[in-house]
This record gives sequence, structure tokens and C-alpha cells, in this order.
Amino acid sequence: GAASKPEVSMPAVLEVESGTTARLECSFSIPGDGSFTYIEWYYVDRSNLVRLCHITKSKVQEEDTDYKGRLSVGEDKALSISKVTVQDSRTFVCRVAAGSQGVGENQTELRVYKVPATPEITPSSVGIPVNSSKTLEIAQCLSENSFPPPNITWHKNGEQLQPEESKVKILGTLTRKSSGLYTVRSTLFGTVTREDRDSLFHCTVHYWLLGQRRTAESRRVNVTVFYPTEHLKLHVVPASALVKEGDDVKLVCEADGNPAPVFSFYKRELENNWQDLTYLADANNGVLSLHDVNKSSSGLYKCQTLDLDDMRQLEKEVELVVNYIEGVHVKMEPSSPLHEGDTVKLSCNALSPVTLDYQWRDARGRKLLDGNQLVLSNLTFETSSNFSCKVLARSVPGLEQSKQVAVAVQGKPRIVAISSPLYVRQDEVVNLTCKAIAFPRPSVHWSINGTTHEYVENQHVASNLTVRVSHDLLRAGAMCRVSNALGVSEKHIQLLDQKTSESKGVIIVAIIVSILVVAVLGAVSYFLHKKGKISCGRAGKQDITKPEARKDKNVVEVKSDKLSEEAGLLQGANGEKRPAADQ
Repeated sequence: GAASKPEVSMPAVLEVESGTTARLECSFSIPGDGSFTYIEWYYVDRSNLVRLCHITKSKVQEEDTDYKGRLSVGEDKALSISKVTVQDSRTFVCRVAAGSQGVGENQTELRVYKVPATPEITPSSVGIPVNSSKTLEIAQCLSENSFPPPNITWHKNGEQLQPEESKVKILGTLTRKSSGLYTVRSTLFGTVTREDRDSLFHCTVHYWLLGQRRTAESRRVNVTVFYPTEHLKLHVVPASALVKEGDDVKLVCEADGNPAPVFSFYKRELENNWQDLTYLADANNGVLSLHDVNKSSSGLYKCQTLDLDDMRQLEKEVELVVNYIEGVHVKMEPSSPLHEGDTVKLSCNALSPVTLDYQWRDARGRKLLDGNQLVLSNLTFETSSNFSCKVLARSVPGLEQSKQVAVAVQGKPRIVAISSPLYVRQDEVVNLTCKAIAFPRPSVHWSINGTTHEYVENQHVASNLTVRVSHDLLRAGAMCRVSNALGVSEKHIQLLDQKTSESKGVIIVAIIVSILVVAVLGAVSYFLHKKGKISCGRAGKQDITKPEARKDKNVVEVKSDKLSEEAGLLQGANGEKRPAADQ
């Protein structure tokens, strides 16, 4: 009889994720190809069977349980449970009845899992000293909302940490919420070394899913490690070789301890005494700022640290060199007053701890030559100017100074421009100009009165005299007189009457026209003579129309209304008029 019961097949375990639908399959066979009478689904509650539903060929009857509304039965009589939670993790039984052939059943363990959230790691908020004799908290790891509860492991620089007496200790707590989900918290305790200042810690959550081991890792964190200072560095910013007068300089003291120690700064004075400069420094960050340094800022500086944990003191020294240029001096040879035609030599020198280069430039800033000497030959008033010696330290960019010197060529005035001759009209207002060059600066005087304006540029002086032209001025002209302590120069300005000039111009034009007329007539006479149309005797006038006239001489008579005037111009040496034939 036992062998004839229905045979029911079910998977021993079914794993599903929380919130999904679990489908419990129930496969059965009845001997003799018989059919079932009914099928019933149960769940086990504390060793008791609680029926969920009764299934016949015609209907499905669902019982009033906590699962009501979440159950459904498929055509193959499989039971589906929607929106499963971790509380649904229990054993379910499928029972199949086949009338006189009896009843058969089997069961499936439903396991509902919840993947844990990514673990959150929190490093210790306080620093961990390396010289501690106790294991101190390094970090905490939290994993929430998982089922079943996971395990947590700790890692440093990728390697798993194992509990070790007096070095590594791991404490964990497990909390189950009302939802059935678990929260796991793990705390790592340990000791650290100086090298752990760069170590990275993380935690890993381990859980099972569908029969496989799975993991989830936290982020990597660095913890604050406290350790004493072992090495000290002191350096100048910018580099000492490039510091020049006027720069802002920082002396930076660096210690490899954590937290940073207390910094103090000193400068060595005379007799090996040290001046405390800590009041000028940022003692917390180890920076001493020096503004607008000069030659006196050079010297030996010292940075000193004090570790408050072990009261150990360290110090470091550095030499600050401030590059400078001083005592720029220009020597002029000869130093006595210079005159036109002289030669002068300018020599430039300066003091500096670095190699110097020299350049000479003119008053406009144009470079003349390199070198510390400038020779100017054959001096003139125009040479008088300001020259500058520029001193540079090429090894220290931006370090330079200049010294200016005035080269003044002395001499009596020389008038270089004057408005003469000047055509004017009587009673008109005119400007008379006189320009001279000299040193010392000359004064300009006019021989007549008027309104004067003077303009001075370098060694040049120009005077403009505004005056009305009178008869006397037109006759005598004006005199410009320029003088200084070394002499006097003067020049006359000739004034010409513009009307007289015009009349003379007309006379000149008339004379030129007369000459041209005579030339043309002479040319015509010569042409006609060559053609045989003019015969002239030696005496008397001939009619040029008579063919029988003699042709042995050419005579052309030019009649003029000014005959008497011309005759007067042709007098002999004794004042008597000579006959025209003798001319």
C-alpha cells in the first residue's frame, strides 16, 4: 500500500531576493496514471503545519492567513508568493491526495536574502600617536539592511588584518531590526607606525547569495598618525642666489613631524648673539617673511623646533645673501670746464658681490656702447647733454642701477639762425628771429624796442621780436646781440622794402624783354642779308626796298625815343659826346 502512494518532488532549498516573487514548484506522480483528489499547501510554524490553500480540480480555496492576497496557484499547481520578505524564510509543504491511493507530500525550504548595502567606513576623528602602548581605535565599518547577517573583515594596503595581541583587535556587533534585516558594525583597534601616515584602510562585507560567497568593499581611507619630528629643512624662497635688494623673501622651515612642531626663527648678530625674529614669522606654518630686503638683511638665519610630546629640540641654519649694487660713481676727466673741440672721458664704477656689466645711454635712453668708459671727442655745444651709466648684474635678473652725468660744453654764444634779409612793408607788424647756442645760458638783446618771447631747449635759446616797421627801422635794420660770461656775438638783420623790390623787378623784366627784341631783330636782319634782300652803303641810310643798293656792309638802324639818354651814356672820357659813327 505504501508503494502505491503519490510521489511528490520538490527542490530542497529555494533562494530568492527580498521584494521579488517566490515560485514553489510541486511535481507529483500517481501510480496507475490516477488523478489527484486535492492538493494542499502548508507552511511550518514552530513544528505546526498551517494550511495556506486547498486545491481541487474545480477550484482553489485560499485560507485566511498572513499570506492572503499574496498567493497564486499556477496550472502546474505551483504556489507563487509575491513581495517576499525575510520573514517568509521558512519551510513550505506540498501535500497531494489521490483517493484510495493515499496521500504523498514533500517540502522546500524558502530562503529570502537581502544584499547588504555598500559598507560605510569612518576613520578615527582624532590622531593616533605612534608611541602609544595601547591599541587605539583606527576606524569603524557599518553594513546595514542585510539578510542573513554578513561578516566583516579589515584590510590595510590591500592585505587582510588578523587579530593579534597588543597590535590588532577587531570588535563586532550584530543588530536585528523589526524588518528582520541585520545591521553589522565592526571596529578596528590597533597600533600604528610612522609609515602608516600613508597607509590606506578599508573593510569588506562577506555574504552568501545563491550558494556563492559574495563581497562588497568600502572606500579606502587614510588615518591621522601623530609622530615626532626627526628631520628639519630650512630654505630661502626664491633661491638665495637670485635675491636682490627690494625683494620680498621667505624663509621656509619644514619639519617631518605630525602635528607640526612649534617654530622659532633667529638671526645671528655680532659676537655670535642671536636676534629672535619669531614675532615676524608665522610660527604655526614655519614661514618667516622678510619684506624689501637690503644689504643688511644678509646673514645667517636659524630655524628651531620644539616637539611638545617628547620636548625634543631640533634646529637648522641657512645663509641669506642679498645681492646689491651700491656706490655707483661717474668720474669725468678732465673735470675742469669743457670747451668746444675738447675731449672728455667718462668712467663709471660700482660695488657689488657679483660681476657687473656697464652700459652708456644718451638722454633719450638710446644705448651708445658697452663698457665702463665713454670717450667724447671734438666737443661742441650740441654735444652738451645728459649721459647715463647703467650698471647691471646679469646673474641676478632685475638687479640694476643708473647714474646720470651732465656734460656741459662752455663757450661764448654762436648765432646759428637769423631772419635776414627780410622783405617787409612799412607800418606792418613783423617777427624778427634770432637763435643762438651757448653755455652758460646767454641773454639776447635787440637794438630796437618791441615785444620779445624767448624759448630755451638744452643749449639753444631763440628770441622772437615782434615790432612795427618804421621808416628808420626799414633804413637801418635791427641788431641781435647774444652774450654770456664768456663773450658776445651779434648779427644784423637787413630789412628790404617790398615795394622797391617789386619796382626793380619790373625794370629787370623790361630790360630782359628789350634784349630779347633786339636779338630777334638782329636774327631777322641776318637772315634777310643772306637772302640778298638788303644792300647797305657805308654812308647814309638806304631804303631796304631798293635793289640797286650796295651790299658790302650790314647796318640796322634802331630808332628810340631815348636817343638823347643813350647818347649821354656814350660820352667820351672828357665828357664830350662822340658821333654815332665813331661808336
